[in-house]
Amino acid sequence: MSQSRPSARRVRAFTIQRAFGFSRLIVELGVFSSLAFSLALFVAAIVQAYVSITKAFGHLGDENTTKHLMIAAVEQTDTLLVAMALLIISLGMQSLFIGGVKNVPEWLHIRTFEDLKQKLLGVVVTAIAVDFFSVALEWTGGYDVLIYGAAVAAMILSIGVYSVILSRQSERHQAGGSHQAGPDTSKHMELEQENTAK
Repeated sequence: MSQSRPSARRVRAFTIQRAFGFSRLIVELGVFSSLAFSLALFVAAIVQAYVSITKAFGHLGDENTTKHLMIAAVEQTDTLLVAMALLIISLGMQSLFIGGVKNVPEWLHIRTFEDLKQKLLGVVVTAIAVDFFSVALEWTGGYDVLIYGAAVAAMILSIGVYSVILSRQSERHQAGGSHQAGPDTSKHMELEQENTAK
């Protein structure tokens, strides 16, 4: 009986380890899918820019052409921002669940889930503002754009408040971690001093 219990525990532990390994595989598939969408949007933005510039090249002096180019440029910026958000999501999932990604800029090093949320919030706010700018460029009159602008402003304000609360919580968490680490490090230094004295 005593031998069967440890073997059952080992089988259960092995099954749980395999389940966690399978979940990591699913996360990796999510990383690749987000990266694929990001690359596709980057390519689509490049093609969109090429088509818009080629069409407008023969009519660069017209007022409508300038406005059309401005709208196309803002829409392309919005596409690039969404692609950047998807890229940040894929890098964040890779860093948090699988392992750190090398050869990336320092601002893309994501160590905690709070880092990922802060970076995404910045991109989302910028994308919302750019989208409103494209709507404002196409505005021909009426009060509908004011209602849309008020909704955008309320959304940006709420995201800003949430971002401030999130940054304060992460600062408190880091401060609490440093206070907890303080006594341990002092004890470790005392033990080292005792060993050197002996």
